[in-house]
Amino acid sequence: MARRAEPPDGGWGWMVVLSAFFQSALVFGVLRSFGIFFVEFVEAFEEQAARVSWVTSIGIAVQQLGSPVGSALSTKFGPRPVVMSGGILAALGMLLASFATSLTHLYLSIGLLSGSGWALTFTPTLACLSRYFSRLRSLAMGLALTGVGLSSFAFAPLFQWLISHYAWRGALLLVSALSLHLVACGALLRPLSLTEDPAMGGPGAQLASLLHHGPFLRYTVALTLINTGYFIPYVHLVAHVQDLDWDPLPAAFLLSVVAISDLVGRVVSGWLGDAVPGPVARLLMLWTTLTGLSLALFPVARAPTALVALAVAYGFTSGALTPVAFSMLPELVGTGRIYCGLGLLQMVESIGGLLGAPLSGYLRDVTGNYTASFVVAGAFLLAGSGVLITLPHFFCFSARTSKPQNLVTVALDAKVPLPKEGLEED
Repeated sequence: MARRAEPPDGGWGWMVVLSAFFQSALVFGVLRSFGIFFVEFVEAFEEQAARVSWVTSIGIAVQQLGSPVGSALSTKFGPRPVVMSGGILAALGMLLASFATSLTHLYLSIGLLSGSGWALTFTPTLACLSRYFSRLRSLAMGLALTGVGLSSFAFAPLFQWLISHYAWRGALLLVSALSLHLVACGALLRPLSLTEDPAMGGPGAQLASLLHHGPFLRYTVALTLINTGYFIPYVHLVAHVQDLDWDPLPAAFLLSVVAISDLVGRVVSGWLGDAVPGPVARLLMLWTTLTGLSLALFPVARAPTALVALAVAYGFTSGALTPVAFSMLPELVGTGRIYCGLGLLQMVESIGGLLGAPLSGYLRDVTGNYTASFVVAGAFLLAGSGVLITLPHFFCFSARTSKPQNLVTVALDAKVPLPKEGLEED
């Protein structure tokens, strides 16, 4: 494959955006709507909320912990076969979960097997997308990740309807069929070769450089803190409003309100990330702070109007932080190290995804309500926003947000001589 001097900012990249759109819908749209199954699992297996919360948390943690595996396989074989294999694993896990007779079966099927499939799909797809865009990276990332908002808006009431008509086992069978469409998403991916790739070295050299990269390490700590509280509403918001005597269907609709606001937030944030002067880190800190505040205010809201307003605020701000969080990473480590960097980032932040929901469930079991759960979740996001302030150029007001800060430009100029003729035309 011929090497390009820089990302094309278009072309087949828009097909990669389409693939990432459906892939994000079928991974995180399902995860975000799994709070509908949470209540069913508590009743079916007669277990405490903290133990049931581990089903979703293990799936999120395995998805992120296994991301370096997906990244390494994509570096060797390309993202297409890796993502297609991940789609098969994700569907198989949901299929086996429909036959579960204990929580252990759900831990293994949804948590381990489907989580492994998600690990092979999400990170390679976003890394492939990052290599296709530079100037329009935030917008492309925002459009791709709107699939999460649209699917969450549709899946929450859909899953509730499926459970009411086919019980939770039949509903999981249909979710398995949906997950199989990840195979088609993987078939759309086409790897892109850039001139800077040889200067990056192998996966071992890239990993060593990232472990000595101060800004990357601080960014990883920030996203780990954010990840600890980020998913709490998608696991426990339905149960929280049911504690306030809401019926199950209106409670599920509240997740749809969050989802549609999330969709709008992702598009707006993607546009702002490329249009507003200044570093992307500042936008990310703003959205993270507002998300943390909206989470902490959930226990205060009792009236339906106030809960809907907070759901809109949380959905918009939490959706807005996601595209800038992913589009910022290539600016820190360069596009040549994006597979390794994104995989390592996802692996470390899996600690937050693993502990967040069980901690929230434990606080619910101890206190008898979700007040402490949402306050602590908001505190984690506020702590993460504080770490973002330490990133390079945070207080710089002249740099453009979308300008890649490639840390290996000098090395590329020395190690990868460009052809004298035809480059400008190419």
